[in-house]
Parts: sequence; C-alpha cells; structure tokens
Amino acid sequence: MSSRAYIGLGSNLADPAEQLRNALDALDKAEGTRLAGVSSFYASDSLLPGQPRYTNAVAALDTSLAPLQLLDALQAIENEQGRVRQERWGPRTLDLDVLLFADQVIDIPRLKVPHYHMQARPFVLYPLAELVPADFTLADGRRLAELLEDCPFVGLERL
Repeated sequence: MSSRAYIGLGSNLADPAEQLRNALDALDKAEGTRLAGVSSFYASDSLLPGQPRYTNAVAALDTSLAPLQLLDALQAIENEQGRVRQERWGPRTLDLDVLLFADQVIDIPRLKVPHYHMQARPFVLYPLAELVPADFTLADGRRLAELLEDCPFVGLERL
C-alpha cells in the first residue's frame, strides 16, 4: 500500500538548484518511493543572518515506506550529497524534511509530522500549495488556506 508524503527540500551551498534536482532524482529512485509532483523552486532568505539565500521546493512522494524508513532514506540522500550537520539552521548542501505523511500526526523524538514549524515558513507553505487542492487540510485539522493567510509571501522569490 502506498501513502502520499510531502517533502520539503532546501539548499544554500554548492549550486543549490542542482542540489535540489539531484535530490528529486534520488527520491524518485529510492526503494519504495516514486516522485508524484514537484513545486516550483523558490529563493528565500536564510533564517540566520549572513548566510546565502536558500533554494527551496516541495515534492509529493508516493511511498510504501513507513515514516521512519522514509526519514532514514531522506537522511541517506542528504549524506550522499555532502550534508554536514554542524550548527542548527546552519548552511547546508541539502535539507530534506518530512512535512506531511498521509493523514498521520506523528510526535516522536526523531519525527514530528506535520512538520513543527511549517506554519511559519512561507518557503514551505507556498510550494506545498502548488501541489494540493485549495481546500487542503493538514492531518492535525489546520487548513492550508488559513496558514497561508497568516504567513505572508515575504522574503520569497519564485524562480
């Protein structure tokens, strides 16, 4: 059986758009996953001052993996593309986050779904909105349209 998951992608090092394209290719080839859709790419300001701008997107995946198996697959792709975890919110070659996983609410130490800060991140919400119906509701009952109203399209540039 397959579940639909939405993955946030971000990079601000080593040709970020190419990092995202490589990650999308890797997601489509990962065992038990198929790429079902990709948003536009967006440029966004870093959460920390003085870092290069990020390139972000959201991918829709159909996966037969369980949530933690998917997280392991995402982290393997990050590592293959040179991800080094030094500082929280620091510059990175690639960041892959499980934003949503089917209609599940997950709250365990390794994984929080819906993603714990997505409501405050236009670089997640606006790309996600390209991939779902206008009346989309997150598994925790929040409506995407309301999250978008509360999160202005600021510091974001569609590429």
